[in-house]
Amino acid sequence: MNRRPAGERVGWLAVLALTGLLLIVGSPAAAPPAHGEAGTITVGSKADREGHLLGEIFAQTLEAAGFRVERQLGLGQTIVTYQALVEGEIDVYPEYTGTLAHAILGVEHSDIDTLDRLVRRQGLRVLPPLGFNNTYALTMRRAKAQRLGIRRIGDLAAHPELIIGVSHEFRKRQDGWPGLRSRYALPQSPLGLEHGIAYQAIREGSIDVTDAYSTDGDIERFDFMLLQDDQGYFPRYLAVPLVAADLPSPAVAALRRLAGLLDERQMRALNAEVSSTERSFSAVAAEFLAEHGIVFGESATQSHRWSRLGTNLIEHLQLTGIALGLACLVGLPLSLAVYRSPRLARIVLYVAGLLQTIPSIALLALMIPLFGIGVLPAVIALFLYSLLPIVRAAITALLTVDPLLVNVASGIGLTKAEQLRHVILPLAMPNLLTGIRTAAIINIGTATLAAFIGAGGLGEPIVTGLALNDYQLVLYGAIPAALLAIATELLFELGERALIPAHLRESRKL
Repeated sequence: MNRRPAGERVGWLAVLALTGLLLIVGSPAAAPPAHGEAGTITVGSKADREGHLLGEIFAQTLEAAGFRVERQLGLGQTIVTYQALVEGEIDVYPEYTGTLAHAILGVEHSDIDTLDRLVRRQGLRVLPPLGFNNTYALTMRRAKAQRLGIRRIGDLAAHPELIIGVSHEFRKRQDGWPGLRSRYALPQSPLGLEHGIAYQAIREGSIDVTDAYSTDGDIERFDFMLLQDDQGYFPRYLAVPLVAADLPSPAVAALRRLAGLLDERQMRALNAEVSSTERSFSAVAAEFLAEHGIVFGESATQSHRWSRLGTNLIEHLQLTGIALGLACLVGLPLSLAVYRSPRLARIVLYVAGLLQTIPSIALLALMIPLFGIGVLPAVIALFLYSLLPIVRAAITALLTVDPLLVNVASGIGLTKAEQLRHVILPLAMPNLLTGIRTAAIINIGTATLAAFIGAGGLGEPIVTGLALNDYQLVLYGAIPAALLAIATELLFELGERALIPAHLRESRKL
């Protein structure tokens, strides 16, 4: 009777225990509550500072009216947030009439009645404007603009040497750079930058001009100058609550109370207060609403901006844990099934490699129409990214087992299943664990992008920090993610010492 050696049994039990632990850590029971619970209104926003702040104002207004609110702030750019609203993953978010008309609906007219009539076809409504026009603009350092005699956008045409860097969304939008360049005959080809990084790049001299919002608080803070739109290219961008058509009437009535409360000066001051002080979005929003009699007393949501570290870390572990566990449960058996067939193995590796070439933020955005926002689409995307390193390492490991040892095992009467269990898998173990370890490290880094679709994790402070030009807050998310990757590396190192005999570890080093 063939018996598995004790060390081998312990090793495979440890692998199963590790996979089980990953699934438990990331199980739905441990995950945050899903969207759309009865009686809950989900407020979303884009990833910029003003979007966060207006989203918090919406949320506290609804809470003051007696509603339970879930926040999904910082969901990324327009396409992500709008799609989340259409799919019913959020119920309201702050939008702008110019963006709605030109970037979403593709129409010229941006009056409220026309936009409301058009979005009702998709089950949405446009509520009355908040009172300010946050139009697009181009900005540069005041000192440099005055030295070059630049006051208007048209003046840029005489200075082709200037380096222009604009946000990725502005670079592609029809109401952004393409139309602007054509209208003003600008010779420059802009760089694509994250909006939060562009101001820092101007201050450091890396670029000369960037796109801005006319209500940005940092314009006055950093002594930038808005260039005059002398040909009137940019439309009006009135801030409005864009809501689901089935939003309860009392909630609509509560949001209507915000109509006309904010002008450009007030919005610029609120943005500046968030960016130049340690006050949180919730604190600034609560003070504004208290001044207008919408909320009274301290907001229940006020907290220190770094108070969610433990929650962010747990969410990050959940995302990476469940994705890695599922990838192991799928990738390892799949590798065992196809490694003997070169053709099937090539097909599997090709498909897994093809998935790996899709940019992570694009894959996350593509998940929204299928799975909405939150934990589920993030886990699916991370699972797909984990497959290639696990499958490639497993197939390579199984194919490189010394055929002589397999022949010896066959010669002493072991069946194919026994050969796999007693010879092939133990010899392949070092490379199998290497693939799992690589997938784990990739997951930890990629999971920071999950914050753009509302999945939380350590990417949440990074997104918020970019919106605020607050690099300390960016590091608050980036450093724990790096430390988590290092800790994972060390844990796998210890696991390999327990699972892999010393002579195999040494041979692998050679």
